[in-house]
Amino acid sequence: MIFRLLGPLAVSGAAGTAGIAGGPKIRALLARLLLDAGGSVPVERLVDGLYGDEPPADAQGALQAQVSRLRRALPPGTAVEFSPAGYRLALADPAAAVDVLRFEALVREGARAGAAGDPGHAAGLLREALGLWRGPALADVRDAPFAAGQAARLDALRLDAVEAWAAAELAADGDPALLVRELEPWAREQPLRERLRGLQMRALGAAGRQADALAVYEEVRAALAEELGADPSPELAAVHLRLLRGGEAAPERPCPPLPAPLTDFVGRARERERLAALVAAARLVTLVGPGGAGKTRLALEVGAGLRGEVRFVDLGAVAGTPGPPDAAPDPYGGAGAGPSGEVAEAFAAALGVRGAARLPAALEGRPVLLIVDNCEHVVAETAVLVRRLLGACPGLRVLTTSREALGITGESLLPLGALAPEAAEELFVRRAAAVRPGFAGHARVAELCAGLDGLPLAVELAAARLRTLSVEELADGLGERFELLSRGDRTAPERHRTLRAVVEWSWSLLEPDERRLAARLSVFRGGATAQAVARVCGAGTGALASLVEKSLVEVREDGRYRMLETIRAYAAERLPADDPAPAAHRAHYRELAEAADPELRGPAQLEWLARLDAEDANLRAALRHSAPEDGLRLVAALSPYWWLRGLRGRVAAPVAELLDRVEPSAERGEEYALCVLAAGLREGPHVERARGFLTTGTAPLRQPYTAFLWSTSVGPVEGLRLGDDPWSRSLALVGRAHLTPGPAEAEALLTESLAGFRALGERWGTATALEGLAAHARDPLPLLAEALSLFEELGVAEDVVDLLLRRAAVHEAAGDAESATRDRHRAARTAHHAGLRVPSP
Repeated sequence: MIFRLLGPLAVSGAAGTAGIAGGPKIRALLARLLLDAGGSVPVERLVDGLYGDEPPADAQGALQAQVSRLRRALPPGTAVEFSPAGYRLALADPAAAVDVLRFEALVREGARAGAAGDPGHAAGLLREALGLWRGPALADVRDAPFAAGQAARLDALRLDAVEAWAAAELAADGDPALLVRELEPWAREQPLRERLRGLQMRALGAAGRQADALAVYEEVRAALAEELGADPSPELAAVHLRLLRGGEAAPERPCPPLPAPLTDFVGRARERERLAALVAAARLVTLVGPGGAGKTRLALEVGAGLRGEVRFVDLGAVAGTPGPPDAAPDPYGGAGAGPSGEVAEAFAAALGVRGAARLPAALEGRPVLLIVDNCEHVVAETAVLVRRLLGACPGLRVLTTSREALGITGESLLPLGALAPEAAEELFVRRAAAVRPGFAGHARVAELCAGLDGLPLAVELAAARLRTLSVEELADGLGERFELLSRGDRTAPERHRTLRAVVEWSWSLLEPDERRLAARLSVFRGGATAQAVARVCGAGTGALASLVEKSLVEVREDGRYRMLETIRAYAAERLPADDPAPAAHRAHYRELAEAADPELRGPAQLEWLARLDAEDANLRAALRHSAPEDGLRLVAALSPYWWLRGLRGRVAAPVAELLDRVEPSAERGEEYALCVLAAGLREGPHVERARGFLTTGTAPLRQPYTAFLWSTSVGPVEGLRLGDDPWSRSLALVGRAHLTPGPAEAEALLTESLAGFRALGERWGTATALEGLAAHARDPLPLLAEALSLFEELGVAEDVVDLLLRRAAVHEAAGDAESATRDRHRAARTAHHAGLRVPSP
């Protein structure tokens, strides 16, 4: 089989390209694809791997050319596939077809067999793995930019496998003479690798060559002293002592291997590269993020790709210390947790050390990376131990995963949040295909993944439910997400089996005041500013920062604080019915809307529009839950914003529901009329009742937009008393100009209106007056251009489309067909992006 022939390329390169025609770039491309056989390699990574720091001008085109040449060189039936994720070498069974993958799988199986107490089976598996090598790794593509790092990784894995095989042979009472012969060339190549030399000493001792074994020790001791100024490690000294006492050294306690993944790794390419760079540059790195974000998997993925010794410490099984038995019940549903003295023993077990007291001695002079997983519930004890070990062991590096940072000086943090939308969708499709063969996607997958916050665990739990539910049922059931995603991997830790368990684990680690704040934060939708949190939740920045540190709340680049929807839904269940936060939330956002209303007619218009944009979800939540009186006030204050932003369709349903709860009165007649407009009603009892309130009132309108919105939506109403504010006066001038038959008088009214709006610094009114004046100008194009610029600043898509079409007509009348066509196409694009009816170009 061709990949049996090519497979050695990914390990040794000895004869891997014999059947492939082409130059070194094609062989390098094939090798790079084989290293990730079965998975997709992003285009950027392939370009970097083939061309390094000096890519050609058209790097992607050059890559496509190399892929085409490789496809022609491969035998029939062998394909290089392309998808948005990158290029993929299509193989039915990559682990069986590519020797490097087979090697790694055998090493993992051998490590598991050794840890399970079956050294004979472990030795056989490891010998089979080592038998796949036929020379240096990637020998015939060593000049490729990617090759050096990969070759070093594979060489390190090979050396680890040699040591693991030798240890298993000794534990299984294998032939010591054969072992001595096998280890001798490795010892010559790695004279200062103490574990290897210790195994050589043990093999010599078992073969009855005690003097030779002691001579090896003296050779290593002298070399260490001369080259490094160091003494032999305690482990090597223990082997020496046992030999001096006349017996072969006691077998080493087996070190558990890195957990082997059961599924392919999807997404996180950028995070993987960044984490690998951090681990290379810093001695302590913490991967922080909410439960279910995939911290463990990412850490293991990076660890598996590193050269040298990597050990895994799982603190998930370490028990936390419960709170005091006489503690008062927590109305916000906490359980309490604390550090446990088992942390050091977990470290010792991972390193094969008998007793936590021996940790510093075991790590001294030993270049090793510890991946310490699930630290959040024992973060204080973990921090103390890690700090002590890092200080005592210069060769030690630590990568921790936690929902909270360790808080040690020199700690580098990498926050891990949601998957990118495309990656989340790809993950769902891949996992769904595993339980529903043939599944290739669905129109609502993007909606479903967004509703699950792009959390990998939530996406995988949802995909698993496709055994019994459809994508539509999953998407429609997100409101009951905890019940919907209540089945998971039976073999996973309990805290990762269901979506609820993931969040409950984080919740149990919070202090009572943190749980209270987290529950109150659930009233916010779409995040909140620190000032809003202080006003609504009665909490300062310290408590809020604590929730950020524990990955219950995230801080966005704009400074807003936000809970993932999954966490928010859980926190909302923990909010007592009598908590004051919901009422405070409604009051705060009503006051914000009322403060914004007059600012939307002044120079700060854009600033306040942006502020309301950021709070749109909170404003709509306040509307849904407001009492009728407060709801009317909120609708009246927000009507200009909804109109300027084209959002009335989004709020029509909750406003209509508010209308059903309102008892109409003349006192709130204007607000009632604005509710009718926002609900999208154009006729019926509500409209007639609102019209009556507007025409029988004697006071001037309180909301300057009321008359304009009513006349443009329902029709003109006689007898309305407009306000006497500058904005209303300027708008009235525009209305009078449209009713004036004389062009000169209309132009004068519009000129006065324009001056008024310019004095206010208000863009919509200014643009409206400019548009009116353009109808009377000899050269309307400058006026239309300024009006268009102002409408675009405001983001009023309908007005932008109308003005572009009007300007196109002006161009066409002037004989400029090219400009007219350009404006019509631009109008069509703008309408399409805004979801409007697309005008014909």
